Amino acid sequence: QLQAFGGGLVQAGGSLRLSCAASGRTFSSYGMGWFRQAPGKEREFVAAINWSGGVTDYVDSVKGRFSISRDNAKNTVYLQMNSLIPDDTAVYYCAASSLRTPRPNLYRYWGQGTLVTVSS
Repeated sequence: QLQAFGGGLVQAGGSLRLSCAASGRTFSSYGMGWFRQAPGKEREFVAAINWSGGVTDYVDSVKGRFSISRDNAKNTVYLQMNSLIPDDTAVYYCAASSLRTPRPNLYRYWGQGTLVTVSS
């Protein structure tokens, strides 16, 4: 089970850190990803991290602004979001996969989502 939190309302240029807490003993064996879905748009890959935290991937639009990390001792994955822009407004979801992949259909477990709103 995954639970995402940390969303909220922030002004453009601000920062937020999302957290995703996982239950279960096998968290450290999963690749983790963050996705987002804006109103009227399809779910979009944002970032992914492998089981150890040593390899990460990002969608081009967030490179240099967002950072994904994980703490396997705490069963938690994070998404640090800096220099936020209005186009980052979306519901953000965390997900777990046996792979580090941008493909949402390869993620087995999903959190409930947390809303991020960036005002201009």
